[in-house]
Amino acid sequence: MEAKKIEILTEQDIIAARSAGRDMARDLGFGSADQTRLATAISELTRNIIQYAGKGTCTLSDISNERVITILVVAENSGPGIEDIEQAMEFGFSTSKGLGAGLPGTKRLVSKFKIGSEPGHTMVTIELTKRKFI
Repeated sequence: MEAKKIEILTEQDIIAARSAGRDMARDLGFGSADQTRLATAISELTRNIIQYAGKGTCTLSDISNERVITILVVAENSGPGIEDIEQAMEFGFSTSKGLGAGLPGTKRLVSKFKIGSEPGHTMVTIELTKRKFI
C-alpha cells in the first residue's frame, strides 16, 4: 500500500486525514476500536497543526512486516515549535486554554509515539500495530 500524504490547511483536511487513517486501518484488518483510536489520534495531531502552525502535512504509511501490521503516521509542520516538550506531554497542560489532553492523550491511543520540535519544524510520529495471526 502506497503512502498517502495529506496537506493540512483547513478543517476539511483534518476530516480527510482522519478518514484516510480509518480507511487504511480497516483495509489492513484492524478492528473498529483500533480504527477509532487511530482516527482520534490523527484528528488531534492535525488539529494541532492548524491551531499552532497554520499548515502542515500528515503522511500515512503501511510499514507492516511478516509478523505485525503497522500503520505509521507522520504529522509535520514548520510552525514556531513546542517550547517545552516535557511540559506539553503533561496531562492538563495547555497553551490554548484547552483541556491539555491532546498530546498525552494521543500517546495513550497508539503503540508508539515520538515527538521532536524546534523553531521551524515539529514532527510527531505515531504507530498503531497489531500482531498477525498466522
